[in-house]
Amino acid sequence: MRDALAEGGFALAAGALLALLALVLRGRLTRPWWRARAERSARSRRPRELRRAADMVIAAARRAVGPGEPAVVRVAAVRELAAGHFGHLSVSRQEAAAALRERYERAGCDRDCVTDAYDRP
Repeated sequence: MRDALAEGGFALAAGALLALLALVLRGRLTRPWWRARAERSARSRRPRELRRAADMVIAAARRAVGPGEPAVVRVAAVRELAAGHFGHLSVSRQEAAAALRERYERAGCDRDCVTDAYDRP
């Protein structure tokens, strides 16, 4: 009987310790602890965030124009938004143009937008 109580007390103490640890770390497990893993995570997020920046620029350009006017979507705006909103300070023009072309075609912008993403630098 005494062994059963000892085992139950151990389980209770382990559970309390686990709950305390979860409260202390609260959300830190979602962030990478190791630098290499953090860099790998940032590299994998970069293309997705560039596409998101291109979507945001297209949406803003469409909202800014009047009826019947074409929206002007620039690669420089994608680079500025990627730097300002997502923190990607070194986005090349080619990367931004590729992301903008992809989202431009996917959104069907050839009907109501113009862009410089297809121009050669």
